[in-house]
Amino acid sequence: MTAKAAKKVTASTTTASKVAAKPTRAPTRAAAKRKPDPAVATSESINDQVASFLASGGKIQKIPTGTSGQTYGGPRARAAAKKA
Repeated sequence: MTAKAAKKVTASTTTASKVAAKPTRAPTRAAAKRKPDPAVATSESINDQVASFLASGGKIQKIPTGTSGQTYGGPRARAAAKKA
């Protein structure tokens, strides 16, 4: 290798080492949260819960078929539209 070729190789490697590394940025998202375990109720666990409810003095109501638990109120007021 000639002296001129050696200078080119040295110049290219020093130029590459002078390039500044990109600064690290703060993460844009929060860390992922672990999903909770799925709620799995077996018929046995439901029976145990009903038995403990009844033992504590609770009563089960019989609701007629077709009865809705939703209550209907009057119409709600709408927000006035903004004029630009």
